[in-house]
Amino acid sequence: MYSAVRTHDYDYPESEMDERESLYFDTISLADSEAAAAAAAHRKSLSQSRNTIYHSAVDLANDETRNSLRLGTGAAAEHAALAWQPGYRQSTALEHLNGGGGGGGDQTDAVIAAQMLALHNGRNHLPTGIGVGGHTGTAGGTGSGGGDDEVSRRLLRNSSTVSNKDKKLPITYSQWKLRTYRRFDDGKRSVDFVLAYNGEDQVEDHRHKRDIFEANLQREGLQLEHNKVQRVHFIKIHAPFEVLYRYAEILKIKVPLKPIPGQDQIFDEAAPAFKTCFTRMCRSLFSSVQLNTELFPEREPRIHLEFSRRYLELYDTEHPNFFDDSTRYSIINFILQRQHFLEGEETADNLGIEKLVQDGIYTCAYTLHDKADRDRLLKEWASITKWKNLQPLDQIKDYFGAKVALYFAWLGFYTQMLIPISVFGLLCFLYGFVTWSSDPISREICEDSGTIMCPQCDRSCDYWRLNETCTSSKFNYLIDNNMTVVFALAMAIWSVTYLEFWKRYSAGLVHRWGLTGFTHHVEHPRPQYLAKISRSRRLAGKTQGGTTLDPDVPFWSIKFLPNFTSYSIMVLFICISVIAIAGIIIYRMAQRASHSILGSENSMTFKVMILPMTAGIIDLIVISLLDLVYSNLAVRLTNYEYCRTQTEYDESLTIKNYVFQFVNYYSSLFYIAFLKGKFVGYPAKYNRVLGFRQEECNPGGCLMELCMQLVIIMAGKQAVNAIVEMLIPYLMRTIKELIYRHGWYKSHKEQRLVPYNQFTEDYNLLPAENNSLYVEYLEMVVQFGFITLFSLAFPLAPLLALLNNVIEVRLDAIKMLRFLRRPVGMRARDIGVWYNIMTVVTRIAVASSAMIIAFSTNLIPKIVYAASSGDRELNGYLNFTLAYFNTKDFQVQPLLGGSQYVNETECRYTEFRNAPTDDHPYKRPMIYWKILTGRLAFIVIYQNIINMLQGVLRWAVPDVSGRLLKRIKRENFLLREHIIEYEKQHAMLQAQTAVQNQSQSQPNKSQESSVLRQRHAGGGDEDATSFV
Repeated sequence: MYSAVRTHDYDYPESEMDERESLYFDTISLADSEAAAAAAAHRKSLSQSRNTIYHSAVDLANDETRNSLRLGTGAAAEHAALAWQPGYRQSTALEHLNGGGGGGGDQTDAVIAAQMLALHNGRNHLPTGIGVGGHTGTAGGTGSGGGDDEVSRRLLRNSSTVSNKDKKLPITYSQWKLRTYRRFDDGKRSVDFVLAYNGEDQVEDHRHKRDIFEANLQREGLQLEHNKVQRVHFIKIHAPFEVLYRYAEILKIKVPLKPIPGQDQIFDEAAPAFKTCFTRMCRSLFSSVQLNTELFPEREPRIHLEFSRRYLELYDTEHPNFFDDSTRYSIINFILQRQHFLEGEETADNLGIEKLVQDGIYTCAYTLHDKADRDRLLKEWASITKWKNLQPLDQIKDYFGAKVALYFAWLGFYTQMLIPISVFGLLCFLYGFVTWSSDPISREICEDSGTIMCPQCDRSCDYWRLNETCTSSKFNYLIDNNMTVVFALAMAIWSVTYLEFWKRYSAGLVHRWGLTGFTHHVEHPRPQYLAKISRSRRLAGKTQGGTTLDPDVPFWSIKFLPNFTSYSIMVLFICISVIAIAGIIIYRMAQRASHSILGSENSMTFKVMILPMTAGIIDLIVISLLDLVYSNLAVRLTNYEYCRTQTEYDESLTIKNYVFQFVNYYSSLFYIAFLKGKFVGYPAKYNRVLGFRQEECNPGGCLMELCMQLVIIMAGKQAVNAIVEMLIPYLMRTIKELIYRHGWYKSHKEQRLVPYNQFTEDYNLLPAENNSLYVEYLEMVVQFGFITLFSLAFPLAPLLALLNNVIEVRLDAIKMLRFLRRPVGMRARDIGVWYNIMTVVTRIAVASSAMIIAFSTNLIPKIVYAASSGDRELNGYLNFTLAYFNTKDFQVQPLLGGSQYVNETECRYTEFRNAPTDDHPYKRPMIYWKILTGRLAFIVIYQNIINMLQGVLRWAVPDVSGRLLKRIKRENFLLREHIIEYEKQHAMLQAQTAVQNQSQSQPNKSQESSVLRQRHAGGGDEDATSFV
């Protein structure tokens, strides 16, 4: 225990006293009831409590120990002056006692020790100059150091008259912090979970519910300890092994076994034959990206078995994966979610920590970060400088759980798979640069000087020359050239290859982590789901005695209405998104709306560059706002449904969100790719929307504008996500630090929470929700849609995604380690419904690529023109794509004013139509129908070829490798044989024990029978005497 001594004659300056030390004093005082009572009687303010010093019962062993308390001059005085500065490391008194405090150590604790020993020896007045960072020395090097030496000399002189029993050293802040930083006050039991509540909460109902809830936790076997030092009170929870064993068996958690005879042969044969030489070669070539094996050692493979207390002797309790932190936290969280907080009303509506937090009875419930593991991960993983290094997936799984580890494994695998397609896309883009001058279309446009094009709007627009689009036509060739189809084919093959190899790769990870065979069917019902059932009148007959027995919930009578309502609101928001996109399209049509701001709408710079860019920025803003509103609404809609397990809840939320995001992010791109410029009409009869002419594509096509829109939305979305995910939490934390550092709340100190251990530090972090990975998954899957659906318009899109993801991996890691509380570990065997979504996107991408190539590029018109005219060099192709129009046939004559084109009688426009002098003016010629037939035929042929190739790839790449599948079968066989042998030996041992007990009982029976015979032969008197 701790004893307290009040130092009335020496007061530390309040400004130089760290609040953490003050809390340390307050916490230590609570450890001893007598000391706490004495301290409370004398302490009138926070500054007075800071002058209370506490001592441990550590005795001085000999004179050498006393000599270690001597303080030097000069450097020692500097150390003492720096002792209370922020960030200064405080050494323990035991370090000084053992001789570790001399020289480079911290002298402050020795000064305190000297002062306290002096006080114990009867000295009430300390010499001048003694203190902790309080007085400065003179030029001659004297000052506090001399006073400290005087204290040491007097301590040594007085120590002969005081017994060692009365000499006690102080428990320093560093020693106390090391003991209780992440443990109970006994310094032995670890803190596995923390509950926090407002200590000023005087509501009797809240206190009563907390008492019942905590009593139920203790009844389950959990160990609790209260911390009531500050305004926020904490309840530390520890789960002993008995509780972990019981619930691990209930939850069917797999843990590693001790080495089984024969398993090494299975592991060696499962490894590839070329593993040794190939691994050695790869490690030498890519040594810079390998993990530090000293910090993250490679783990030996083990066989896992569902935990059972019956086979406790078989498990490897020393293995890192045997009840790691994530497993412990998941078990405690499972218990917390299923404890009642009302007596006599134990219903599904009155249980669970989430309900208590929601009602404000507890402020939060969270697990703790581990400082050592966290620092190691921050240094070697969550660092931008480690962008090229591999990820320590095993350690991530131990720290965060399998669900989070699978996300980072998937993101890292996806990023690595982007490398080959990014290189290929870069080569395709460079091909456009190299062959820039060989494009006949852009060359003809730039060299043309006599082609007059029809006005692009009614009345206000003037005629314009074709060569004004020279620059845009050259840029259009960079993405619309002979390599376009090849890149589209490569993207289709890459997307399927990536998905198939991910399944293969994840199967190995999941088996290594002992999660093979885990499905959501073993999950227990959500407490929120049970609460909804208990409140349902229709299901009242299926509950017994107020206890919900997880009844079957019929779909049509109960589930249908919530699901229908939820998805109807989703459709409504999709319609709102489409309306918003339509408004932007109308803005693009009404070019005069931005005339005064952006300059002349007749200029090609406005038409080709400025207008699409401004429309793209507006589109991004609208998309982000709708995303923010709907994301919060989707959670409420999903809570309204009957989702039995957490997996069902996550999948329902994911599907609703992604369907909306699909329309929200891709609708404008689909418009440009498939609708813009396709139904414009011709100058004599334009098709109009709300009185506005539809937009036309440039003579080179709409692919350039699709490229610009893709870059703006894709890059802008990633920038917005980076700001939301990283900048906002960073600013919030910085503001809190500035408030704490400058003392802006000094008048409200009772409202300040001083972080002095792990659970007070983590309390100020942002909460980690169960679906916290949803945003990260959504961001990456939307990006996957961008590069598979529309990267045909911009071959550098995979490269942009690669550069973003390299940083995204580290930013997500930093966010989870620095800004978020540690999430509860959850089991998972795959990435869930996200894989199915990407599979559907891959199938849609095939049709999208086919339609973009057919209708938005010049591939099919070039082929038809070359086949019909015999012009293989395409020298007349530009004239072939332009139709003639007689200016007298305008529906609305342009107001030319002083234009130089007043006397023009003929203009050209991009369309396949007959000339005005034809027998059927402005009608579709036969060549148009040939081109349309060729486009439709290309779509059918392209899709069938790609689908066939993708089907072959899916068949050729199994979900689980043959080696792993064979290993799983052999491990299962070996495991069964091992259990059978264990049961056999156990049965033999029991049989031997029974035989021994029986053999021991038989001699006793024979002795008893012989005594009885002797008594019978000796006569009645002797027998009577013997009997007595």
